[in-house]
Amino acid sequence: MDADSRSSAAKVAAVAGLTGAGIGLASVAGSVSAGAYLARVLLTPERERPQTEEILAVDPGFITLRADEETVVPGRYGLWFDEGRGHLRMGDIVDRTDGDPETTPPANRLRRGAKTPAPVPTVTRAIEGIDIGIPAPGPARWDGYFYAQPPTESLGLAHHDVVVPSEIGPLPAWLMPGHGDPGAASPHTAGAATPWAILVHGRGATRHECLRAVPTLHRLGITSLVPTYRNDAEGPPSPDGLYNLGLSEWRDTQAAMAYALERGASDLVLVGWSMGGAIVMQTLDLSPLKHHVRLAILDSPVIDWADVIAHHARLRKVPSPLAHLAQGLIGARWARGLVGVHEPLDVARTDWQHRADEVHHPILLIHSADDEFVPVGPSREFARRRSDLVRYEEWRTARHVKEWNVDQERWERVVTEALTGALARLSAG
Repeated sequence: MDADSRSSAAKVAAVAGLTGAGIGLASVAGSVSAGAYLARVLLTPERERPQTEEILAVDPGFITLRADEETVVPGRYGLWFDEGRGHLRMGDIVDRTDGDPETTPPANRLRRGAKTPAPVPTVTRAIEGIDIGIPAPGPARWDGYFYAQPPTESLGLAHHDVVVPSEIGPLPAWLMPGHGDPGAASPHTAGAATPWAILVHGRGATRHECLRAVPTLHRLGITSLVPTYRNDAEGPPSPDGLYNLGLSEWRDTQAAMAYALERGASDLVLVGWSMGGAIVMQTLDLSPLKHHVRLAILDSPVIDWADVIAHHARLRKVPSPLAHLAQGLIGARWARGLVGVHEPLDVARTDWQHRADEVHHPILLIHSADDEFVPVGPSREFARRRSDLVRYEEWRTARHVKEWNVDQERWERVVTEALTGALARLSAG
């Protein structure tokens, strides 16, 4: 072991000791390698989206799928098929079978590629619309966004394709004027002297995730701006090409805020889903423009990244010490080369349970008790600690960022109430 290696080993051992990992020097090399790999998995943008669902039958107005933890949840969803070339929208469940040969339709008794009949549980849903392609039995991918096309095609609302300048390059964005906007016809005049909402999608998501909120905002006369951000599917890459847990992405949200204010926005609302919620929280903390924000709306937000990392480590049976080590490596300046980050990431800055006293903006926080990806616990605790500022709405049944899908009426009602309350406070001075 050379001098540099011994120095690195000592640093890793120190991180291990501080995090309670208890890693011996003999296993440092393997542990740091595994910890760095775990850190890179967390931070690396995911480009491939596996087709984990299966279409078993398509009938006029209905589609039958293999039942699993996604497909059996009530609500409205989208479905990609034909290797992502086709998309349809589904409504609620109209029929289910449990895989019993006596109740499973013959067409559904053979698993795709199986050599012998194997009854499978099924779920049949109503088809609300087919956006593109012709659905047929085969692999498919679940889509919680519901809408798959640009805003005009998806929502029937006029939109403009605009570009938000940022420190890392141009950010493509959708601009949708609010109802009754006299300047709606032009991107240069839309939104003048009206409130604007900046909508921030989550990790691995696209701008389409945000479209479910736009009709509600439009009805209230609020201009919607849906930008990309660094390292997402459409945005420019950052120097390291990695997600930064909101600790650098907030500057792209700030760029969108500046864009809105330069075009006459009277006030700002920030809306974030999942990691988009973490980005919004960092924006409220760090942006010099934060005094223009009247309300933040958070859907299934990451309130504490350490909690999310620990949750996924448990799901994958990764030892807890290794998860702690990965967090230590993410935040260690000397480990930048191992993890690949341009600057170290202080995970503690993303813990809003313990930073609750530093929050000063009204927040509507929506989260499901059955969220399988971002556990609800930190949201509950944050809302409890700041009940003076946070309106907390908890769902049941809904999976991650799918509260709108399960109960659209309730989602739109609580968002409308929060927004009208914020706008009323503005009118009152």
